[in-house]
This record gives sequence, structure tokens and C-alpha cells, in this order.
Amino acid sequence: MRRLAIFRLCIIFMGFFSLAMFFPFIIAIVFGEYKMAFVFGVTTGAGITAAALAFILGRKPAFNFNPQEGILLVCLGWFSACFLAAVPYYLSGYFPGFSDALFESVSGLTTTGSTILADVEILPHSLHFWRGMTHWLGGMGIVVLTVGLAPLLGVGGFQLLKAETTGPVKEKFTPKVTNTAKILWFIYCALTAILALLFFAGGMSWFDAIFHAFSVMATGGFSTRNNSITSFNSPYIEWVCIVFMIIAGFNFTLMYRLIQGKFRDIVNNDEAKAYFAIILASALIIGVLILPQTGSVEKSLRRAFFDTASIVTSTGLMAEDHNLWPPLAQLIVFILLFVGGCSGSTSGGIKVIRYVVLIKQAKNEIGRLLYPSGVFSLQLDKKPGEKHVVYSVAGFCFLYFLLICLGTLLMSASTGAGIFNSINAAAIALGNVGLGLGRLTAGSIFYEAPNYVKWGFSFLMIVGRLELFTVLLLFMPGFWRR
Repeated sequence: MRRLAIFRLCIIFMGFFSLAMFFPFIIAIVFGEYKMAFVFGVTTGAGITAAALAFILGRKPAFNFNPQEGILLVCLGWFSACFLAAVPYYLSGYFPGFSDALFESVSGLTTTGSTILADVEILPHSLHFWRGMTHWLGGMGIVVLTVGLAPLLGVGGFQLLKAETTGPVKEKFTPKVTNTAKILWFIYCALTAILALLFFAGGMSWFDAIFHAFSVMATGGFSTRNNSITSFNSPYIEWVCIVFMIIAGFNFTLMYRLIQGKFRDIVNNDEAKAYFAIILASALIIGVLILPQTGSVEKSLRRAFFDTASIVTSTGLMAEDHNLWPPLAQLIVFILLFVGGCSGSTSGGIKVIRYVVLIKQAKNEIGRLLYPSGVFSLQLDKKPGEKHVVYSVAGFCFLYFLLICLGTLLMSASTGAGIFNSINAAAIALGNVGLGLGRLTAGSIFYEAPNYVKWGFSFLMIVGRLELFTVLLLFMPGFWRR
């Protein structure tokens, strides 16, 4: 009965999710795209009808989720959302088949930003808007949004928040988890609105401004233009992107504490210091390396900071073809593919905090060799760290690179893409980056891939978005035992 209740909740969540299609429906009406208005209208109507029936006919569950049930609902919610979001793509006729539509849907919701389209500029405004919305909704997390609605369904939300949020340590910074979700979304919405206004002030149309605000704040990477941000030819827009990509890759919990005036929490946070140090050091080195090509200090720094922020935060927007950069600059970009932003942010990747934990633990192990009788403990943010965090991080990193190896094998064996392009493809899919080196700058490697590769990489993107363990637990026999 509990699992039936979980499936019912999943249907209701999808009803809430389908309400988002009302906005591209309005856009379709405004721009006279009546076929797309019908597509979005039918999909929204079907989702709302199914949710209403599940809500009315089902019994309100009076229980809190245990960890297994929370994980199951999160995974079902994400898989269902990806399939539902693919329906407008498939019915639009702009995608060759459902595999292509699903890949685009997953790429949007997981904020990866890779596309199977050779020319995105042919899409109607309403479909573009839906691409941007999938980024924006997936950025903060579909489940974090619905956690705020959990009281309507009579369920506990912290297990959902734990399963969906990123990083090795989960926390809620208000007594009620629904308040936590609402605060996160308030910050997210406010920053998106500010960014859209700044883009509009920089010369973007209102449509492009809203779309790219969705893309940047979600650390996504979709664009309305084939040449991404470079199409606007605006240093102002690029600098605005740099600032907000870095903000979007920062820990939202720390942002809230910053608003509260708790500056010491930021100063003492090891991940925050490492995050800014990585971006600053990488961008300065790349800026020096590409200076002979650009001939301008400002342009070198702007392009270096843009690409560094874009890759580290897993945004994936493109300001320049870094295949033309010197080899050392390209190597730095490749290494940054495996970093990721801060925990508790919209970015993907391994996350900076895990590298901080591994470096501190490595330092402790070296200390034990030098001083066998010494006592060493992990210190995070000037507080004692727990040993299980080290074990979790070590296991996560092992699985992460194992999945990259498997993704590389899948891509190289099926498409003949070459080992370098295949590693890049696996890294940007699992890390939700969307932009890499080689053929990945143009994205052609995906729209040329066979359908089973698109399905495999769609799964890889979801696994990366949900921090590996959440999805992989479903394949453990013990997970399904009572």
C-alpha cells in the first residue's frame, strides 16, 4: 500500500510539473504558433487530469517517508518528468524520433545543455521557451519545488530533499523543510529576475533575456542561438554571465546565511574558499596563455573567466572555441570538466567539497606516516568532520570515474568517435556540463550517435544530476527488500 501511495504521489507531482507547460502555451499564442499551442495544451491537460484523478480517488497517506521510499519517489519523479517533458518535443516534429526528444528533455532538466539539434535557431519561440524552462525547473530541482507542496499530500519532505540535493552533507537551515524549499526558491527566483533585467538592459530582447536568465541561473547551457553567447557580441553580457554563473555555482545555503549577515560562515567555509581559488587561478593562467591570440588584456581575461566559470559551474555556455587555444589552456579546461561547483548549488560535477575532503584526508595520511603516534582528524570549516563523510566521498569518486569509463566505452564502441571525444562526451554527460573539447564544442557527436547511445547517455545525465547513489541504489537487490 505504501508503494501504491508513492506512485500516486508521483502522478500528482507530474500534474504540478505539467502546469509549467502553461507558460510556453501562452508564448505559442502570442507568437501565433498554433500547432505548438495545441501540443502544449493537450500535454498540460492530460497531466492535470491524471493528477486530479489520483488526488481525488486516492487516499491521503498519513506517513513520513523512510529513506528508501524517499529515494524511490525522487527517481520516479525525475524519470517521469523527463518523459513528460519530451512529449512536446516529439509532437512538434522538429525532432527525428522519441529518442532525440528524450535526450533533449533529459539534457534540459538535468541542466546538462547538450543538444542533438544541428540548428537550434529553427525552433519556434514556444519550444525554445520550454527548453529554457526545463533548465530552470531542473536547476533547483523538481523535487525541491514539490517539497514545498508536501503538506497538501500529508508526507514528510526531508527524505526528498536529501535524495535530490547535491553534495556529501545534506542540511536544512530552517526547522521545517518546506520553509527551506521556499527560501531556496525565493532566492533562485529573485536572482533569475535580476539577471533577466540585466540582460535586457544589455540589448537582449525580452525573450532572449528571460531564456538566458533561465539557462545561466540553472547552470544549464541551452541558448536560442547556434553560436551561444558570442552571437550577441557584447562584452557587457559576457561579464554579466560570468558573475551570475559564479553565483549560481555557489552554495545556496551560504547565500542565505550571507543575506542574514553571517559573514563568518562564508569566511570559515573551506569549500567556498577553494571554489573561488580554483576559478581565479584557472582563469588567470588561461588569460595569460591566450593573450598572444587575443591581443587584449581585457578580452583575454573576459574569455578566460567566462570559459572557466562555464566549465567549473557546469553551465556549458560558449564564448569561444577553446580548441583554438594553446595545449596547456586546453588541458586546464579538460581538468575543470571533473571539478564541478559547490554542494547545494545548481551545478553538476563531483563538487569542490569532495576534493577538499580528499585533500585533507591525504594530508592526514601523510601525517600519520611522519608521526605514527600522532592523532589526526578531518577538519571541515574549522569543525571536526565525521569519518563516514570520507568513506562516502571515496566511494562516490570511484563510482564517478567508473561510470565515465563505461560511458566512454559506450560512445567509442558504437560511434567510432575516438577515445578523446568519447571521454569528453562521458565527462560532460555525467558532470552535466554540456560543453567540452574536440567535437563537443559543436555538439555534433550527440546528434550523430545511434539511438541506444542517446538512451545510455540520457541515463548517465540523470545519474549525474542525482549524485550517483540515489539512482544506483535502485539496482541493488537489498533496496527492494522490506
